[in-house]
Amino acid sequence: MATLVIASAAAFLVLVNFTAPLATLGEIAGALGAGPAGQTWMLGSISLGLAAALLIAGGFADTFGRRRVFVLGGSGLAVGSVLCAVAPVTWMFVLGRIVQGVASAALLVSSLGLLAHAYPAGAERVRATGWWGAMLGGGIAVGPVLAALLTAPAGWRSVYWLIAVLGVAVAAGGARLAESRGIPRPTDFAGLVTLGPGIALLVAALTEARAGWGAAVLAWAAPAVVLLAVFVVVELRSAEPMIDLRLLRAPAFRAATAGALTSGIAVVSFMTYLPGLLHRLLGLTPLAAAAVVSIWSGVSFVVAAQARRVTAWLGDRRQAALGLGLCAAGELATLGLTAQSSWWHFAPGLAIAGVGTGLCNAALAGLSVRTVPADRAAMGTGANNTARYLGSALGIALVAVVLAAAPGTAGVNYTAAITGTLALLGALMTAASRERAPARVGS
Repeated sequence: MATLVIASAAAFLVLVNFTAPLATLGEIAGALGAGPAGQTWMLGSISLGLAAALLIAGGFADTFGRRRVFVLGGSGLAVGSVLCAVAPVTWMFVLGRIVQGVASAALLVSSLGLLAHAYPAGAERVRATGWWGAMLGGGIAVGPVLAALLTAPAGWRSVYWLIAVLGVAVAAGGARLAESRGIPRPTDFAGLVTLGPGIALLVAALTEARAGWGAAVLAWAAPAVVLLAVFVVVELRSAEPMIDLRLLRAPAFRAATAGALTSGIAVVSFMTYLPGLLHRLLGLTPLAAAAVVSIWSGVSFVVAAQARRVTAWLGDRRQAALGLGLCAAGELATLGLTAQSSWWHFAPGLAIAGVGTGLCNAALAGLSVRTVPADRAAMGTGANNTARYLGSALGIALVAVVLAAAPGTAGVNYTAAITGTLALLGALMTAASRERAPARVGS
């Protein structure tokens, strides 16, 4: 029971922290003097840390011990939060969020490993991992509201001091759990040093595109393309790759990965910017804006907790496609925003997208594992989560470009149209994937 409580608390804290700046970005940016590009990095930097570290963190947990990595993750989250809390300038806040992202990756993968060790396969494990997953949705719903509530009386820095204290508490709780290890694998350092910087440079290129597609964008994009190309070559040649790219030969696994990437680009990015847009364009307070967006996250939380009933008769692939389709419908339903609109304009679309997100998130993890050989299950889950957070980082930068090109309500409508269309394409791709039993890679 202690393992379930501590692991679930860590998952909840990770997502509270992930979503905390959504409703208070204006206050943070004003205090640190951040311009549009700085605000984009503030929002996307934690996704960058997560995407770069998720795959490697799983290997560290199996090799050096899940409890040890869990404690390091909680401690790292506290350190990153302190950096954010004391940051006098934008770059230090961004650095703190990247550290938080790396630490969050360590907490997520090690907490699931600890649960798998504490609960043998069967009904007990299903219930434990289901509760863990529900805490992720709960954290998304609570994070912006909690940050807005604290910011009003105590300032935005108080949010990060609280997360630092909670990170220490989670680490202390994890230190009391039994240690467990998986099958140790060599660390893919070549993959690590090419993937992380490659993603960072690609996000930087999109961020610079806010000012136009000129030489500055090329200066960031060219080395990004080179590093990511080297990453592909390294992974194909490595005996123990961070991610075996040959798994993408399986159409259903390819669809699961594309679905997760689409979810990050098309759904997470839109919802990330929405609280700030509601505050700036409709005059809502940060707390009211967070409450409006909680329609999406709250519905998602409720639906995800019950989604297993849908999976039983619909199947995970069709469920993921249906979820992405509903996300597309929800985002497209927000089109038509004008300066005279109220927050009610967004309510139906957010509710529909919440149903879709809950169904999609519950299905994609199972789909990514089911469509790979049993000995690659951890890699399948890692690839799925990495795709989601990579998509989030890229999507946040993409939305920033759209909003810079078309400010005001027009930019919101363009964003909804683009992200809704991308979600629809992801739904069609997932629905069209062929089902076949996974063959062992290399056979």
